[in-house]
Amino acid sequence: MTKPLSQQLSELSVHAKNAEDAAATAQQEAHAKAAALRDQARAAASAATEKVNQEAKGAKDRASRNWNALQAKIAADVNSLKTVVAARKREIDAERAETTAERLEWEAAFSIDYAIASIEQAKYAVLDAIVGRVEAQDAKRAAV
Repeated sequence: MTKPLSQQLSELSVHAKNAEDAAATAQQEAHAKAAALRDQARAAASAATEKVNQEAKGAKDRASRNWNALQAKIAADVNSLKTVVAARKREIDAERAETTAERLEWEAAFSIDYAIASIEQAKYAVLDAIVGRVEAQDAKRAAV
């Protein structure tokens, strides 16, 4: 994980505010401007979704490596426990707590990235709907 969770949540907030601002702007702008915003939103949504996909793939690879390393470590710990049970128990508890903390931090970071991708998808959907409404209104006016 490269960024603190608080920073990722801040980025999530920025993306959500950006989506809100884009929707408000699109409703006030001409059709061409709304279409351009929609295209930008589509590109941002695609990029965010690709980032989540890449992180998920990387996580799968890391999980496999971590699982193999964990199995080897457990085997070593069993042999060591025979001689220093009390000391090793405290060490294992600390290691488990660290492993659990790292897993939970990764899950939180992944969830934030997923939320960002979802917001970008929602932004695209809102802008697409606005463009559709503008086009429908233009078609109505042309028919009259």
